[in-house]
Parts: sequence; C-alpha cells; structure tokens
Amino acid sequence: MIKIDLEKGEVAVETEGRSVSYPLGTAEAFAIISELWLRSGWDTKYVYGFTWLGRPIIQLPEDMIRIQEVIYRVRPDVIIETGVAHGGSLVFYASLCKAMGRGRVIGIDVEIRPHNRKAIEAHELFEYITLVEGSSVDPQVVRTVKSLTLSGETALVVLDSNHTKEHVLGELRAYSELVSVGSYIVACDGIMGNIVGAPRTNPDWGWNNPRAAAEEFARENGDFVIEEPEIPFNEGIIKGRVSYWPGGFLRRIR
Repeated sequence: MIKIDLEKGEVAVETEGRSVSYPLGTAEAFAIISELWLRSGWDTKYVYGFTWLGRPIIQLPEDMIRIQEVIYRVRPDVIIETGVAHGGSLVFYASLCKAMGRGRVIGIDVEIRPHNRKAIEAHELFEYITLVEGSSVDPQVVRTVKSLTLSGETALVVLDSNHTKEHVLGELRAYSELVSVGSYIVACDGIMGNIVGAPRTNPDWGWNNPRAAAEEFARENGDFVIEEPEIPFNEGIIKGRVSYWPGGFLRRIR
C-alpha cells in the first residue's frame, strides 16, 4: 500500500505490515510517485493526447525530450524509425533535422494507412521523410532501408512497431549493423513488462516485451551495451528518466 500525505510532505510505503516513509523532496519518493503516474497514465491513455506540428505523436513527452538530447549530441545523418502510425514522431525527428541543418528520416510500417500517408506527405517537413511500407523484419524491406543509407553515414535507429520480444529482437538483429559507433538503437515501450494486469495488457508481457529483447540482444552482441544516455543538464537530484522506454537505449561501442 502506498499513501501520499501532502500535509506531512511524505510518501509512505507499507509492505508485510512494515511502513517506510520518504519525504516528497527525495529521489525515493519521486521514483514511487513516478511509477504510480506512469501506471495511471497507461490506464487513462495519457500519451494519446499530444501532437507535434499537427500530427498525433502517441509518445510520453519526456521520452521525446530525452531522445532529442541524444539526437542533438549524436547528430545522425539518418534516423530510422520502425512504426509510423500517424507520423507524429517522424515529423518530430524531421523538425530536429531541419533545426540542426543535417539529417533525414526513414519511417517503416507494415501498413501506412492512406489518410496517414496523405497527411504525412502533405506536411511541410515531408522533404526530410522517406516512407517504406512493409514488415520491418521482411528481408526485402531491410534491404530497401539499407539501400537508402550511405556508407560512412551516422545512423540512429528507433524501434516502435510490433512490441513482441521476438519481433523486436529480429529488428535489433536486422538494423543494428546500420548503427554507428557511439550512436544508439532504441527499443521503445519496455514499460510493458512493468504493467501486467493493467487495461489493454496481456499476461505474457512480463517476459514478452521490448526490454527483454534488448537484454537478450546485448548478451549476444558485444558491440552494444544497454546504457542510459547522458543527461546534459541537471541541477536537480533526479538522475534517471521517467519513461515508457526503460532499459531501451543500446549504444554501439565498437
């Protein structure tokens, strides 16, 4: 049981008859409240309420700010994203490319619905975006994406399509060779493993999720490590991310 007492300014956690309290201004209290907030946000579909330059984005805002920090530091020539949906994140990445004066975006989806394609192609940033329709693990699709990248380019990959462990592991194996040393391949939505029993979840999500795929991939491929990206500015006491993508950043080290 968790109790938040605003008058006392503390969070109390009770387990097996033992209660431990933390002042609200501690990292421990923040972590507890953040976990509750993430779960409540999942239940209420909080992330379904945001757009980026006119397109629905369906992402936790903090995740987008944090990956922006990574992109600005890495300055990739190409950002590859699996999973297009409404195209909001493609437009987000395209806007970063325009602001930095470098880079382009490749979006892959098994089905790009006609109304979404029309809206993306009509967007003022579409010149930065290439759409590829087909399963992200289809060998022909992988070959097409590889043909759209040039030797020596710095690439960053974001995996946000089918979130089963098997599919994400297949994506990691297929696209990791495109990732430059020092850059990242990101397995999104590892939060699935933490919210089993919530609405719209499946019982197997405890093991069948992107974070589990990232962990297995890191064990089998010594060129990558799971590593939290650097937070470039922080005058507070919180050192970690509040994220739908826990354990999802894989950095290429060689």
